[in-house]
Amino acid sequence: MSDAAARVADATGNWVDTRAPSWSRPYLRLSRLDRPIGSWLLLMPCWWSLALASGITHDLRRLPLDVALFFIGAFVMRGAGCTWNDITDRDLDAMVERTRSRPIPAGQVSVPQASAFLVAQALVGLAVLLQFNRFAIMTGIASLVIVAVYPFMKRITWWPQIVLGLAFSWGALMGFAVTFARIDPTALVLYAGSIAWVIGYDTIYAHQDAEDDALIGIKSTARLFGDRTYQALIVFYGLAVILIGVALTLAGVLWPAWVGLAAFAAHLGWQIARLDVGVPALCLRVFKSNRDAGLLLFAGLLVDAVMRTA
Repeated sequence: MSDAAARVADATGNWVDTRAPSWSRPYLRLSRLDRPIGSWLLLMPCWWSLALASGITHDLRRLPLDVALFFIGAFVMRGAGCTWNDITDRDLDAMVERTRSRPIPAGQVSVPQASAFLVAQALVGLAVLLQFNRFAIMTGIASLVIVAVYPFMKRITWWPQIVLGLAFSWGALMGFAVTFARIDPTALVLYAGSIAWVIGYDTIYAHQDAEDDALIGIKSTARLFGDRTYQALIVFYGLAVILIGVALTLAGVLWPAWVGLAAFAAHLGWQIARLDVGVPALCLRVFKSNRDAGLLLFAGLLVDAVMRTA
């Protein structure tokens, strides 16, 4: 198979395709390092939570190290989660135009090889997790239950995006677990707000596959909402902004955090105005832009933490 034929359909022209050693490319594609947006989206609630917790404690001494550890952990564990997803979905992926070029259905990697790679990534993630306190370690391990069941949800419920939200928002709890060795109401409300955000952006993402999903019986909020997606996004993005605002109020933040939230809200509004669910390429671009939305909020929370510590 030529390298061009081996590339994943919606991730061509990236550094994995052009610079990585040939032997490593199928594994890097399994972990989605050719499409890192998911890792960034997993990371955002982690960084929000860390910055918010650091502002509450008025102590930034551990923040740079924890930010770096969460960065590594998010990329590694998202890779592990995607590898697990590809193992469980290999037959379904072979029937969908956008996913049939993934390494397992394309025959680039066997299931045993993918399973060994999954274990290796999980061990790296465990090494990162062991740098934290015991409560944070147990909290991180608990998330694996949600990660394990997520790939099967699209077969049984129209709301798999809720389960994805539970998994991808877990970092909103982890920052408080790492900082305080507990999870308080502020963290829980931040978690809820992040879940609403994930449901919104993953609905946009799922519209890329809506036609193929209908043919093979895969359920999603994109298919459930259909032409009502715009109204649904207003509801879920609105909930995200409101709930995150409640978390900021509980945390007693200063004005930079509110500026960050306002910028986040404006970006979500721009997404709804820009979106056309009938254009898959546009759905992907709008979905990817959520990294920038998350970074805007993080910037506000980080400046807030610095100001409260000064």
